[in-house]
Amino acid sequence: SCPRAEEIIEEQVIGLYNKHGNTAVSWIRNLFHDCIVKSCDASLLLDTANGIKSEKTSSRSFGMRNFKYINTIKLALEKECPMKVSCADIVALSARDGFVLLGGPRVEMKTGRKDSKESYIAEVEDFIPNHNDSIPSVLSRFQSIGIDTEGTVALLGAHSIGRVHCTNIVHRIYPTVDPTLDPEYANYLKRRCPSPEPNPKAVQYARNDRITPMLLDNMYYKNILSHKGLLLVDQQLVSDPDTYPFVKMMAADNAYFHEQFSKALLILSENNPLTEEQGEIRRDCRYVNRN
Repeated sequence: SCPRAEEIIEEQVIGLYNKHGNTAVSWIRNLFHDCIVKSCDASLLLDTANGIKSEKTSSRSFGMRNFKYINTIKLALEKECPMKVSCADIVALSARDGFVLLGGPRVEMKTGRKDSKESYIAEVEDFIPNHNDSIPSVLSRFQSIGIDTEGTVALLGAHSIGRVHCTNIVHRIYPTVDPTLDPEYANYLKRRCPSPEPNPKAVQYARNDRITPMLLDNMYYKNILSHKGLLLVDQQLVSDPDTYPFVKMMAADNAYFHEQFSKALLILSENNPLTEEQGEIRRDCRYVNRN
């Protein structure tokens, strides 16, 4: 065991956040992308090597960054207690600490996860919802790992932070503007994304929440109730009768949103953990151990 593991992870997360504020956003996204695909097992972190194709190459991982800082945290842990803390635990606990930096409450999490010995590139698209998916299909994906409608609406509130690349937005403003969009917001999107065919390599993006972009708060729900949802899936939360009541409740009460988000984050962080035999503790988060 490693008594100071959680403390070291937290110190590293805070230090990195002070240098690169967007890391806090990356930690939350890492947890979601890793844990919803099969298991919370750091399979997301594997690079393409030795016959493994990285999940990072999937279109669903588009725009994800800051993976290198997971290894920064891993190195700090290895100095203290070599080969004791898994990359999967780093993914979970860094998300927990990132949530606090983004204005959320502290969520107590279990430790002892194991790292996968393989990547699940073929299954990523089956597990991770697309920005144009229907609400029933998004709900069913989350239900398959034990997260109910209320929890799913809360997790989508993570769209309150970070940004979206123009390639995932342009179909809502060109050739014609989606009638569900607030006109002023549509104009903002056109200014951010002036071309109907943005270059995916260019850094062209829009923010979901222009008011508190670095707070994981209920501004997201207020925005979608005002027809300022960035992605199609965001706007559909308002039009779907199963999700709309929770959107209204979360828009009205930030503490209730944080409580539901924390609960769902915990379920996500405990999805289908690997046993001792199935998993390992990687020496380097990017590669499976070679014994």
